[in-house]
Amino acid sequence: MVSTIVVALGGNAIKRADQKGTLKEQLSNISLISEQLVQLVKAGHRIVLTHGNGPQVGSLLIQQEEAKDHVPQQPLDVLGAMTQGQVGYMIQQALHNRLACEGLFVPVVAIVNQVVVDISDEAFKHPIKPVGPFYTQKEAQKLSVLKGWPIKYVAQSVKDGYRRVVPSPIPKRNVEASTVKLLADNGVIVIASGGGGIPVHEADGELIGVEAVIDKDLSAKLLATDIGASILMLMTDVEHVSKHFGAHKEEKIDVMTLSEAQQYTREGHFPPGSMGPKVSAAMEFIKAGGDVAIISSIGSIIGSLEGRTGTRIVYK
Repeated sequence: MVSTIVVALGGNAIKRADQKGTLKEQLSNISLISEQLVQLVKAGHRIVLTHGNGPQVGSLLIQQEEAKDHVPQQPLDVLGAMTQGQVGYMIQQALHNRLACEGLFVPVVAIVNQVVVDISDEAFKHPIKPVGPFYTQKEAQKLSVLKGWPIKYVAQSVKDGYRRVVPSPIPKRNVEASTVKLLADNGVIVIASGGGGIPVHEADGELIGVEAVIDKDLSAKLLATDIGASILMLMTDVEHVSKHFGAHKEEKIDVMTLSEAQQYTREGHFPPGSMGPKVSAAMEFIKAGGDVAIISSIGSIIGSLEGRTGTRIVYK
């Protein structure tokens, strides 16, 4: 059965944590992903791709900081647009080349995509999303005073220190969703909502960029719902969603109904800092009428779609 599928790719799948992030490395990673995406096309599915941009925005922020005495620094929404072009270009090229190798001449296009947020969202009062490089305590105090940035101590598995934090508001509307749907319905593979979309707010009929980072999974869910996709695939770095993750009694989940997902969420199995946003996005997609949401690893797009691996979330 032919379906419209939204496939959400994490930014860390494009620039892996153990890599420097050269163009060659990122294109190589995307080429491997493209092999699976071509299989979806060969099966007759219409696909729309979204992607993360965390590592790429982080690199741009470092470049801006290093060059601040030579060129004007740009706001975060502009950096989001820049990485939509950067990552979109790489996916578009790699996928075009892979399709051509298979004798398939399907148009692929990446679009600059805005997503409306509510400027009164509580997230703007309580920024929590870390972006950019790590700073020492002394550097953090100086930047906080000079730039007015909220900066917090962040501990991660490979590094800790102080980082700038920005708001992460709830996405309300994908501005270009109707264009994405028009293109997809006419056989175009569309790359959209990169990095969760460029955050904008509406004022007197105008769109105005805001410095924020939108959760990419919630934005993927919003786009999937808006274009009437039947399947939402949230690809990450683990094969399954699990209960009691990391404990000796860890239990992998193959399928869970909406009510089960809600129950497990209440029980605290999906923390906000890890699997929580993906499960939340999957539940919202199903509640909005989607057929199935799938969470699995980036290397298992085909296997999880066919039900051989991954976690599937269904209504009942």
